[in-house]
Amino acid sequence: MSDTVTTTRPGYGQLLRTPGAWTYLLPGFLARQPFAMLTIGIVLLVQHTTGSYGSAGAVAAVTGVSMALFAPQSGKLADRFGQSAVLIPGVLVHTASVVTLTVLALSGAPMWALFAAAVPTGASVPQIGPMVRARWAAKLEGSPLMSTAAAFESVTDEFTFVVGPVLATALCTGVHPAAGLVAEATLTLVGGLFFAVQRRTQPQAGRLSLTDGPRVSALSVPGVRVLAGAFLGIGAVFGGMQVSLTAFSEEIGNPGVNGLLYGTFAAGNMLAGIACGAIAWKVGPRRRLIVGYAALTLAASGLWAVHSVPLLAGLGLLVGLCIAPALITGYTMIETLVPASARTEAFTWLTGAVALGQAAGVTVAGRLADANGASAGFLVPLVGTGLALVTLVALRSRLAPKAPGRVAARGVSHRVPVTVD
Repeated sequence: MSDTVTTTRPGYGQLLRTPGAWTYLLPGFLARQPFAMLTIGIVLLVQHTTGSYGSAGAVAAVTGVSMALFAPQSGKLADRFGQSAVLIPGVLVHTASVVTLTVLALSGAPMWALFAAAVPTGASVPQIGPMVRARWAAKLEGSPLMSTAAAFESVTDEFTFVVGPVLATALCTGVHPAAGLVAEATLTLVGGLFFAVQRRTQPQAGRLSLTDGPRVSALSVPGVRVLAGAFLGIGAVFGGMQVSLTAFSEEIGNPGVNGLLYGTFAAGNMLAGIACGAIAWKVGPRRRLIVGYAALTLAASGLWAVHSVPLLAGLGLLVGLCIAPALITGYTMIETLVPASARTEAFTWLTGAVALGQAAGVTVAGRLADANGASAGFLVPLVGTGLALVTLVALRSRLAPKAPGRVAARGVSHRVPVTVD
């Protein structure tokens, strides 16, 4: 099998001139900010009220696990009944749940009560990113712009991880420990409802085209399961970095530097995403994915040994630069692995896997930071990405489309010969 992909990548400018795109991009950008604010907002508030990173990480983990379990079901319902029908009640439930969790934490409620409130908080997180990707897929079906849209969406996701955690940290440390979650709930309510009313651009619900075949669950596709397993590792990086950078900032007596450090890490994601979106790759997606995870594992291997702010910022930037290529490649592979009728669900499985990995990363890093300091917490990104790399190498054959070498009507290489290595 050839190791090259011949394709021409249209630019971002052409993509953004797509009719109607801005009607969902702007509210979608506002509504996806809470996804990046929720975990760090919970960690900072619960750590403030309990004095324990382990407890804070456990509450955040329950939220992440709930989101990972319920997000794919939300995506499946959106594919069947329409995005607005799922999003509007979800936004209302999420806002109420975050307010409840915040009040319980501030009132010194027992851990079981915080866990109980964290379940609906995570289960109702609006899946804005997957919904925007599904709108691009519906609007650009059969167009070479689809791969550019996938890269653009990953850049947007990374930008939210620059703005969201920094904003949440600044509010929690500079205004009030609960301010980050209050802002998260407000953005969810306002942005989510504005996005939901953009009905003209949402994919048509419950309809299969002649080329889609029978309706299937996205998780029945072996490649989706492999990608979800690999995305657990990326989630471990996000979770481990959030807790460990917070603990490191507390150790050096400068809590405010946490936002700068995490923002530098997330800026690396964004910069790499912008670059990836401008490249017409000559290497197939499977190989890019494996190389990306190998680079990420290597970059994360030095985090635990760094003890100065400038060095940690530099290494965090490098780790961030390695994340975006892996994310973009994984999301674009969905286009060739999954029929359109299950695409929103597939995107939410990947998003849910990131949330689940983040939950595990937050929990383990929190326990390690409590017991052994921030340096021990930085081992979580290394172990998470290392395990994901092993999974990808062992199961790489499952990432091939069912008909290798076919001419694809949509996806990473539109109407050109598709190769996967």
